[in-house]
Amino acid sequence: VQLQASGGGLVQPGGSLRLSCAASGSIFSINFMAWWRQAPGNQRELVAVTTSGGTKNYADSVKGRFTISRDAAENTVYLQMNSLKPEDTAVYYCNANLRRSGDNYYTAMWGQGTQVTVSS
Repeated sequence: VQLQASGGGLVQPGGSLRLSCAASGSIFSINFMAWWRQAPGNQRELVAVTTSGGTKNYADSVKGRFTISRDAAENTVYLQMNSLKPEDTAVYYCNANLRRSGDNYYTAMWGQGTQVTVSS
């Protein structure tokens, strides 16, 4: 099982980007998927999370600008980022709490990270 993130890049302030993260392999179920970010010199912080029950939560710093969504059939999570600011610059990581086929417990999995740079 692995998570593959994509969609990062360089964007001007006020611009938009959409990140994607697909979980692949023998997955029995996923109870939540999330996006985190880590800027140089900072701790990794939770950006947004979506649960299998449809609950979504956001960091205060991104509320109203970022939207997390999930395609349960494709085991994919998206992060639509609008009105980007320079302070959104970071490496973004996707994360899933999932149960692999044959397991009776959940495991935290991480994607490889994708760089988002907001700069003029």
